Amino acid sequence: MPTHRTGGSTRAVEFAPRIQELLSRYGDASLFRLEPDTIGIADPDLMNAVLSGRPANEHERPTFKPVQGRSVTRTEASAFMQALGADVRAAMQRPVPGSVDLTGPWPHVGHVYLRNLLFDREHLRFRILVDRRLELTPKLTWAAVASGAAVLGKPKSDEPLSKLAALVLDSQNYRDRRHAMFLYRRMGAPMCFTVAALVTSALWLGAPFREEISNRNILLEALRLLPPSWNILRVASPEFLSVDERIGPGDDILLFPLLSHRNPKLWDDPEEFIPERWDDLDSDTHPGYLPFGPASERCWARHMVFPLAERLLDLIRRDGLTVSPDQTKVKIELGGLLELTEVRMVRP
Repeated sequence: MPTHRTGGSTRAVEFAPRIQELLSRYGDASLFRLEPDTIGIADPDLMNAVLSGRPANEHERPTFKPVQGRSVTRTEASAFMQALGADVRAAMQRPVPGSVDLTGPWPHVGHVYLRNLLFDREHLRFRILVDRRLELTPKLTWAAVASGAAVLGKPKSDEPLSKLAALVLDSQNYRDRRHAMFLYRRMGAPMCFTVAALVTSALWLGAPFREEISNRNILLEALRLLPPSWNILRVASPEFLSVDERIGPGDDILLFPLLSHRNPKLWDDPEEFIPERWDDLDSDTHPGYLPFGPASERCWARHMVFPLAERLLDLIRRDGLTVSPDQTKVKIELGGLLELTEVRMVRP
């Protein structure tokens, strides 16, 4: 169980068994067989070779995955991402609250803060699409999307409207509006999920932070040890056969930043939370560091993640919050997003 010593106390992370097995068995491996039809790769050069073999298809990038069989075009995804960016910039221009209670269980508390910051002025039918509870089952998500698309009408002239919501309401018919509402959730909810997960990891790994350590370094180091996007999928393809003779024509490939981020050949003291290391390292070029994917396909939302995460850290550091001294262990379940289950933040 990986541990991190902070402020005189030791905090442990209990990974789901499959993730712990991955860390224990393949921590220093470059290429390995995970399943009869799946190859795992953690070597930076091999990862680069796979990623440069061909562009990701629509099923391999979350933003472009088809919605109920309907493809999402790059133009469409770009329009929604630009709208989200405009909404994030507008939210960041609002005054920082003088009083906000961020104590309680994280990442839930962080998610609620971000949801309210970005979408609190929206119609309820939009706000519900960013709720964490919809993650319980895809059927619940689709029910919220379908019902919301059915009842939404034209907004009142003075009704606050985000850029994302405006794209939905520009739809010409129910089918298009339902599709657009699903994209609203696909863009808005993961932003809140990812930022809340990232800040929660940073808090568990290092809070309370020394005053001289920058938010940027704290976040870069949290992304190294606990990257929310911890694996990258490439489905079987003939372009990958030349990368390594052990890759067969029917093999899917999973690339693991979670492993390359802890490789002792690439990092000094790889299991330690050392934000200061980023004073001398370049996060865009350091081998094996892929918290937002490869340079050729880097996550479009990365420029929004840092301002929102830094705002949360500013509030936490301003108010002197820290992890409850009674909590020494936290779990990470197996899922597409790597996040701690519950970290209790308190006022000392």
